[in-house]
Amino acid sequence: MLTHSSFLLTGTRHGRPFEADATYRPDGQPKAVVVFVHGFKGFKDWGHFPLLADFFAERGFVFVKLNLSHNGIVVGGTGDLEDLEAFGRNNFSIELDDIGQVLDALFTPGATPLPAAETDLNRLFLVGHSRGGGLVLLKAAEDRRVRAVATWAAIAEVHPQWPQPVFDEWQRAGVLHVPNTRTGQELPMHYQIVEDYHAHRPRLDIPHNVRRKLRQPLLIIHGDQDETVAVDAAHALQQLKPDAELLLVPGAMHMFGGAHPWPEKTLPEPARHVAEATAAFFQRQA
Repeated sequence: MLTHSSFLLTGTRHGRPFEADATYRPDGQPKAVVVFVHGFKGFKDWGHFPLLADFFAERGFVFVKLNLSHNGIVVGGTGDLEDLEAFGRNNFSIELDDIGQVLDALFTPGATPLPAAETDLNRLFLVGHSRGGGLVLLKAAEDRRVRAVATWAAIAEVHPQWPQPVFDEWQRAGVLHVPNTRTGQELPMHYQIVEDYHAHRPRLDIPHNVRRKLRQPLLIIHGDQDETVAVDAAHALQQLKPDAELLLVPGAMHMFGGAHPWPEKTLPEPARHVAEATAAFFQRQA
């Protein structure tokens, strides 16, 4: 029987509460810990992500997933994107700090409901999807507690390569709206995300950090039919870290067969393939 435990954290920098949960099989044996980071417009319980938690737990991991604090989810709310003002105030520095706070909590006795006997934090792994993939690369580059990293359909650059007139208008208006085709919402992004990037570029520059600072083993997984983040991003990441393992999934798109909501009781086949490859990669690092 698997155990599912939720816990709340409050951002030390911004004071906003955010939720994480851990899934594992309680057997009193120390287990490797996988921390999963969702992408842009995503959240920890999107689609098939809870099934991913069960998949890894059944294979002997503790699987931790979190809602990044400014992803639009409200603690105790609907479970979907609803706080659009928080979404608009999000930036990459906040997200990296959120991930770091979860890692700190895992290393702090009593900060999470996880019994110490169930975890082996010498085997701490990060995995991220899409924008979350870029985040875990940056976090691992600055945090040596991370043993290895896997990315699923990851971005290879934080800065969007949009034409200068787009940035000029964004700066003038102060906000840019992006559509959420799933919900029909127009999601705001305040210009502060650009300012934050420039203010903290050494920390947020994926190519620089992967090339110069990422020492941990890396697995790059990407669908060769990704319609959101082109497969070129996977090749770019491997060029930055030539010893990284690269797995291209034939026919897979950005969500690896998943959708929200996901009514099935089993993983979509492309997502299962990705999960199996990732679990095997992490097991090899032990």
